[in-house]
Amino acid sequence: MASIRKFKKEINDVLSGIIEDCYVCQLEGDDKVSLKAEKVIDEAITTFDELIAQLHQKDVADQKAHLKNLKVSLIDKSAALSAKIEKLSS
Repeated sequence: MASIRKFKKEINDVLSGIIEDCYVCQLEGDDKVSLKAEKVIDEAITTFDELIAQLHQKDVADQKAHLKNLKVSLIDKSAALSAKIEKLSS
């Protein structure tokens, strides 16, 4: 179960990094940027909850394939969130 523990840490690290970037945007931007950054923070929290819920599914036939799919999902979703932050920064 060590890989699940490491993957939980990875999920937490990636999404908390995105949230920190949103906080920086909020500090540097105006009210409009701040509201948009808040929405990105909400999306990151929702993504975290979804990934953790999927990680704890018990009725998975192939655990390795399930973890691979979750890692791909984390990469895709974090890239999309990072793109939104990049839009806010510019």
